[in-house]
Amino acid sequence: MNKTEHDLGRIREIVAEYEGDEHSLIEILQRAQEVYGYLPEDVIYEIARLKAIAPAKILGVATFYTQFRLAPVGKYLIMLCKGTACHVNGADGIENAVFEELGIRDGETSDDGLFTLKTVACLGCCSLSPVMMINEETYGSLTPEKAKEILRGYKA
Repeated sequence: MNKTEHDLGRIREIVAEYEGDEHSLIEILQRAQEVYGYLPEDVIYEIARLKAIAPAKILGVATFYTQFRLAPVGKYLIMLCKGTACHVNGADGIENAVFEELGIRDGETSDDGLFTLKTVACLGCCSLSPVMMINEETYGSLTPEKAKEILRGYKA
């Protein structure tokens, strides 16, 4: 995990909002990730201290749910669907195109910090397969060349 120190004031405010709620850990982690972009080590330890629970328990929750990140992501988070429809319609070719264009594989961030690739089980857009999302924008009916053009647009 990252050894960087973060401003912990915001996480203290968030945890205080859930005082007395024993079942709030997921909500706290979601909000922490919104604030910091991921779950930094010092933030996890501060949540553990404030909630009087073991950091290992927090890590257990954070690593169980795929929504949580323990490392920073790029400015543009690419979620590439690898579900059945996308797989059958060429998701592997799209993944290769992303690698050719950006030099990153699943779970990696580009050297410039702009892009992170994350493959996911389903984006719920099967009729548009293969599909990728970049931040909140969905791109469907992809070909490798179309995917590269989209990525070049984000680079520009």
